[in-house]
Amino acid sequence: MKFSFAKPSLPASGVLAVTVAADRGLGPLGRELDQKTGGALARAMAAGRFTGKKDETLTLLAPAGTELDRILLVGIGKGADLTDLILQAAGGAIAVALDKATEEAALLVELPEGATQSPAAAAAEIAFGAQLRSYKFDKYRTNDRKADKKEPKPSLRKLTLLVEEEGAAKAAFKKLDTLADAIRFTRDLVSEPANVIYPESLAEKTKELEQFGVEVEILDQKKLKKIGMGALLGVAQGSAFEPRVVVMRWNGNPDADDKRPVAFIGKGVTFDSGGISIKGAAGMEDMKWDMGGSATVIGTMYALAARKAKVNAIGIVGLVENMPSGTAQRPGDIVTSLSGQTIEVINTDAEGRLVLADCLWYAQDVYKPKLMIDLATLTGAVIVALGHEHAGLFANDDDLAMNLTAAGLKVGQPVWRMPLGDAYDKEIESPAADMKNTGSGGGAGSIVGAQFLKRFVNDVPWAHIDIAGVAWAKKDGATVPKGASAFGVRLLDRFVADFHEG
Repeated sequence: MKFSFAKPSLPASGVLAVTVAADRGLGPLGRELDQKTGGALARAMAAGRFTGKKDETLTLLAPAGTELDRILLVGIGKGADLTDLILQAAGGAIAVALDKATEEAALLVELPEGATQSPAAAAAEIAFGAQLRSYKFDKYRTNDRKADKKEPKPSLRKLTLLVEEEGAAKAAFKKLDTLADAIRFTRDLVSEPANVIYPESLAEKTKELEQFGVEVEILDQKKLKKIGMGALLGVAQGSAFEPRVVVMRWNGNPDADDKRPVAFIGKGVTFDSGGISIKGAAGMEDMKWDMGGSATVIGTMYALAARKAKVNAIGIVGLVENMPSGTAQRPGDIVTSLSGQTIEVINTDAEGRLVLADCLWYAQDVYKPKLMIDLATLTGAVIVALGHEHAGLFANDDDLAMNLTAAGLKVGQPVWRMPLGDAYDKEIESPAADMKNTGSGGGAGSIVGAQFLKRFVNDVPWAHIDIAGVAWAKKDGATVPKGASAFGVRLLDRFVADFHEG
């Protein structure tokens, strides 16, 4: 969708959206519009029980007294309660309400008394929300484009925001639109099927970040064998697709006193059949997005570099496909990780932690980061614990955990900290190797998975974010349509901006 910004005025025709505060509060131009329509706005709000609360919308068709085709009223609530997330949700509501109704529309942005945002900043946030919510992944729907089909309904393609200080609004939105581009890129990666996105092709996609100044290094199977990534290679050995590890480097603050980078590590299992410990058929198609953690890391590096963030950052993603075959890893196999620690593989469907183990060790051994954050669709158990509302957060550092929690709340990507401890660590003791890759089956599956990863981080401040329940939206949200959510890109971008830039 395209966005433009102009001085506030009432358009003579077309489609107009209007922000409405709590208790049906209209701004000066909103009241003028109500007068022009003979009070139609006030009557419609009263009849429809529309009060201007957040998340409310109301449509008036062909209102009398104007040449407008329709007016959309969008509730934003009380000024004192108005947040960026509420404004983004309003933008998402506009995108949904006007899509298939018109190709172009205007939005009159008038804020309630008590709002702390400037109209320009508010307009930018609304546009950002509309951009996020309007995302579609329909590139393979060829029937929608066949010439013999009926004329398709219009799709909202342009929104003009009518606001004071339109230049400031345009400048504020430019930064947010860059973040939206990174989110769109991430969603596309996760949405692609596994016959399109596999280790080699996903590694090639990361080269698109070079246009922003990211240095991209791709480690192929020969290199991985040479350096000793035995845990990752064990997962990959059943697939016809060779594994890859990609290192993305953004040196946005070369003059920093502390030049150590922040490191982001992502699980990139481009398809997870479970291997020899094969999953059930029902729902296995969803396992194309078991690379969601890697996509989030790639998207985060995109976002940081595209906005020229003043931070030194490393993104490392381990890319494999987990398949059963005559060459596949077997339950009972013992592999030697890059760290030198040996792992007894009890269940080949607990593969993500093997991939991350080698990538975490590589990150700290080669790049000496100030902190490490890994993201992975690691366990179904985290969904049992937290559903699809929060990601699970595990950390060996309280400040890091608190900062990630704060960043998540600001952008609407909440995390919930869960425990680690020696009692859980005992679950992965093995009589045959240094550890095993699953617990005894006594519960706490997501904690045991995190405890496994903790054995590969030493004393580096580290956080593990289990995004299994939030990487794919099962239903439409305010700014996230059903499908790939890109959960974590906004969280990590805000985390860097608030705590590690400058």
